[in-house]
Amino acid sequence: MNLEFFNTHSHAARLEIIWQHGTFLAHRGRRGYRIALYDLGNFFAEIWTNPYTDYVSMVRGYKSKKALEPYLAEINIESMMEW
Repeated sequence: MNLEFFNTHSHAARLEIIWQHGTFLAHRGRRGYRIALYDLGNFFAEIWTNPYTDYVSMVRGYKSKKALEPYLAEINIESMMEW
């Protein structure tokens, strides 16, 4: 699975890919949304949900390390490292 392939899918199909193949990493909030971050191997994905209605407003994938900055305080990377 790569980001380009992920982005060719519909909103609903991207959700299915995340739920089947993603590893949950962290939650955060922004502008009234609950945002869940998932690791999909060689890229990350976010699911933006309205916490009052549970409506999924956006599903996006990215590789940008800059986009991970809001999660740095929430992610424990020790579990991702091999010792």
